[in-house]
This record gives sequence, structure tokens and C-alpha cells, in this order.
Amino acid sequence: MRATVPPVAAPLAVAVVAGLLLGTVQPAARPIAQNQPPVRDERPFHSSIEVTSITATVTDAAGHLIKDLPREAFDVLDDGRPQPITQFTHERVPIGLGVLLDISDSMFGRRILDARAAVDRFLFELLDESDEFFLLAFNHKPRVLTGWTRSQREIDEALAGLKPFGGTAIYDAVIDALPLIDHRSRERAALIIISDGADTASDAKLRDMRTALQRSDAFVYAIAIDPPDRRAINTRVDVQVLREITAESGGRTEIVQTSADLAEATARIAEELNSQYVLGYNSPHGADGQFHSIRVRATSAEYHVRARRGYVATPLALR
Repeated sequence: MRATVPPVAAPLAVAVVAGLLLGTVQPAARPIAQNQPPVRDERPFHSSIEVTSITATVTDAAGHLIKDLPREAFDVLDDGRPQPITQFTHERVPIGLGVLLDISDSMFGRRILDARAAVDRFLFELLDESDEFFLLAFNHKPRVLTGWTRSQREIDEALAGLKPFGGTAIYDAVIDALPLIDHRSRERAALIIISDGADTASDAKLRDMRTALQRSDAFVYAIAIDPPDRRAINTRVDVQVLREITAESGGRTEIVQTSADLAEATARIAEELNSQYVLGYNSPHGADGQFHSIRVRATSAEYHVRARRGYVATPLALR
């Protein structure tokens, strides 16, 4: 699991879009913030206790984000069995975020211009200065454009050099992004995919990407540009696949009809990232290499929790 922290002697202050798992069971993990402002110089933490860390987003029946619930407002079940919540915060926990931007030929013109502007605003106006991010562009082949950074100049230069062409390899892009996620210095981790087409060029299959995500502590958002005009069935964005991917990880998919709507979609995602809870519990399994289901629920029926649906308890030898 990703977050490993010392036992909590006193209750923590309360802290993903409707519930997102940060951690699969991993020997070295990250501590959850405890009644303190976000630390600006994030470094990995280690302790002797294995904690499965979950990022969760809570909404009401109308879809409004719910903040400041206490620890007692949540239940966590691992393989259907209730688990004591040992770590809990509603303070904003710094995030490491990867932006995966489609630069296939259909993104040419207005779409890539709108995408550049939306990404720039998302990273430097809507997120927190304690966060870090990287940029990966993909057409028929993924390409990492920056490492972990907070430099607006570096991001802007990378975005300015993009020239859309080629096919669309979403599955390969996600898989190629995960090693960077594993080497971040922030506790939470997320990917955001911006695309207007179905996968037409990946070497990896959908099942390969799903398996890779189960071994990662990243949750995934997607913004699908799905215009009302008719396009060939094999090129139009596959909204259903994106929804399945994002829901399994604890994220979600935004559907927009034009690239002009990207700014509003990224703003909604940023609001969720700024309003999440982080919960932790001691895994009853240890690093057994098996998949285990997770369910996070609110004790009140008026609230809905979104979180990762499971994790692979990864042995140290496999990391």
C-alpha cells in the first residue's frame, strides 16, 4: 500500500472525487496529514506499520461535494469484512498528478489550443502550490514531455511544442505513466486523461491496463471530447470504457461536446481534488500478491462515497 504511518494516538482532523484509493498494500508508504497544513517539501515516509490508504470523495443526492465529515461517518470493508479506520483526515493532502494529453490527428486546430489553455489553468490556478505534476502526450505512441515539476515555464514550453498527428494509444499511455506515479514525492496520486477518440493504436490491451492500475495507487479521471456530429465508430471516443476505467480506480469521467468545455470540466475535477478525504486501515492480508476488494461507504444513507474498488497487495520482491 502507498501510505504507511505510525499509529495515531489522538483523532486526526478529517481529510478523491467520490472516493479514491491511494494505496495498494506496499511495504513503504506515506503518512496521512494530521491536523496540520500541507507540507511544502514532500518526501517519502517510512514506518513499521502497513496501511492501506484510500482517497474518497463524498457527495449528496444532488451531487454536491460534502466536506468535514468525521471519521465516524465512514465504514471500510476489505473483502467484505469491516476494518477499523486507523488513519483519517479531511485536510487537503498534496497530490502528484499526471496529465495524459491526446495529440492524435483529430486534436488538430481549435481542440489542441483549448486543451493547452485548460491544462495550464488547471495546474497553475486551480490546484495547490504544494502539488506536483508531469505531462505525457500520446498519439500512436506515448511520450513523456516533463518529469515531476512545478515549473509553469517548463509545462508551457512542452504544451507549445505539440503538433497533433497519428492514432490514439490510451492504454499504452496509462501504462507508461505509472512508473512516474510510483516515484512521486506527494502522498496522493492521480492521472487525468484528455482525449477525443477511442484507442486505435495501443500494443497493450484493455485488460493489461486494468491489471496495471490494480497494482498502482493512482486514481484516474478522464475528460472525453464527444461531439454530437457523427464519426466512424472506431474513432469516436469510447465513453463506456473510460467510465469503467475511472470508476474502478475511484475517479470519474467528464463528457464534453466541444473542446471549449474543457476549462469547466477541469475546474470541476480540481474542486473534487481539493475536497477529498484520506482514510487508512491496517491490511488484514499482508503482501500476499492477491487482489482484494475495497468498499468505502457512508454511515448515513444521504451521502454517496466514491473510492477505489480494490487493490493488489504487492509483495516487496515484486516492486
